Amino acid sequence: MASTNCTDTTNLIKHIQAYVSLTDTEITQLTAAIQVKTVKKKEYLVKTGNICKDYYFVSQGCLRMFFIKENGTEQITQFAIENWWMTDHMSLLKQQQSPFYIQAIENTNVIILHSSTAEKLFKKIPALEKYFRIILQHAYAASQFRIKYLYDYSREELYTHFAAHFPDFLQRVPQYMLASYLGFTPEYLSEIRKKLQNNPS
Repeated sequence: MASTNCTDTTNLIKHIQAYVSLTDTEITQLTAAIQVKTVKKKEYLVKTGNICKDYYFVSQGCLRMFFIKENGTEQITQFAIENWWMTDHMSLLKQQQSPFYIQAIENTNVIILHSSTAEKLFKKIPALEKYFRIILQHAYAASQFRIKYLYDYSREELYTHFAAHFPDFLQRVPQYMLASYLGFTPEYLSEIRKKLQNNPS
């Protein structure tokens, strides 16, 4: 287990240092402040009604964020695979109940950074705050484009764009989850995939 923790921590440090530089002392401070956890498939990190208090970095595996609509169906809003972060920002920021679930799709190794610990680290390690600002800017930009695609693309174009940019998801995420994320029914997604297989461009 210790070797897994070391690998997971190394993955996080490499990801951070792709954006900013950390000193050995800062790395030591950071690694002392985080928790590494193995989350089993279908296990929850956050449930609706709870307050989200942590940032989650995926070292290995896959998470999803979703909520339950009034008709009882799941609506997936986000996935996170290796080197992606996930949290409920509003719940974490305002310390209010979350309307979301965060669940492991696969057995997943996550690095957990508590929000209050993060604030203390930002004061000690300015480069870490810069790193979070950069990745949040990237995430926000991606969400803006996703909204554009939802309005601008046909359903078939939406699927082909997703498949082209995130091919790993097609192998790792169950079809019904992918359909939920794209706003389709599983049956409609199946029709699109069959159509594209029969008429490849």
